[in-house]
Amino acid sequence: MHDRTPFFPCFFFMRRIQLFQSCIIKNACTKQLKSGVAMDLPQNLTQLGLSRYEINTYLALVGHHPVNGSRLSRISGIPRARIYDVLRGLTDKGFVVEAGDGLYVPLPPEEFVKRLRHSFSSILGILEEKIEAASTTTRYDYVWSIRGYDKVIDKAREMIGSARKDIYTRLYPSEGNILCRDLEKATADGVSVKYISMGPCPVTVDLYVVHPEPEQIEADHGGRTFDLVVDKKELLVGLFEKGKADRSPINWAKNHWFVITIRDSLRHDFYHYILHALYQKKGLLTRRERALYEKITRDL
Repeated sequence: MHDRTPFFPCFFFMRRIQLFQSCIIKNACTKQLKSGVAMDLPQNLTQLGLSRYEINTYLALVGHHPVNGSRLSRISGIPRARIYDVLRGLTDKGFVVEAGDGLYVPLPPEEFVKRLRHSFSSILGILEEKIEAASTTTRYDYVWSIRGYDKVIDKAREMIGSARKDIYTRLYPSEGNILCRDLEKATADGVSVKYISMGPCPVTVDLYVVHPEPEQIEADHGGRTFDLVVDKKELLVGLFEKGKADRSPINWAKNHWFVITIRDSLRHDFYHYILHALYQKKGLLTRRERALYEKITRDL
């Protein structure tokens, strides 16, 4: 197994653009930039290809226009000696227009974001073509480790959203509550979702069971297990260690036999539930449990 940090370029850049868009909307609605005070910006916004000065200048213009360079310097907190160079750069990029008499106005925010998105989509398209031309057959023999709770949840949502046929998942309520809407949407879209809930089930799907021993498993393993298999093609599995969820490595893979093995393991959890029900009820199953058994038995 190789511990590699996965690279999702399209998501990476689109997330930056969405973040910038939220900053623009916030500034346009509240006009919160005060004289001489630069807006508090996430550092990674500069990865959009604009400098911090350019971003602050554009956001200041969104809230205050038309305006001249001198006043814009006071509003944005950018030194007066630099403001005109910054405005010139934004003008050359088509993000700012000089309206006459030394007054500047910004490109409308929706058009600004559209241009950024198109620019990065075009760049990523070229990169994808280069990768395809350079590649032979892509192999998925490796297992990648994803660290960071939010990154794991984002990857899970991406996988659920891409599902076309079936999903097997085993989740504790902490993660089930977060992913319930995604799973329910997949069900509504015709995906067969088989859900093993490690506690009260927060999801409305046809095929689900509540695991009979979630507390014991959590105690034995020292944390919450996380299992997701989509379309017999990819998986996301691991353990959120108690008190270390954000640092716990969760494995993502497309290795065929690894995926099939984990899927079959989750499938057998349904048999575990049926055996438990038979034992508890002395051989009697409900109509729902019998139907569940028949469906899982056929789902090879």
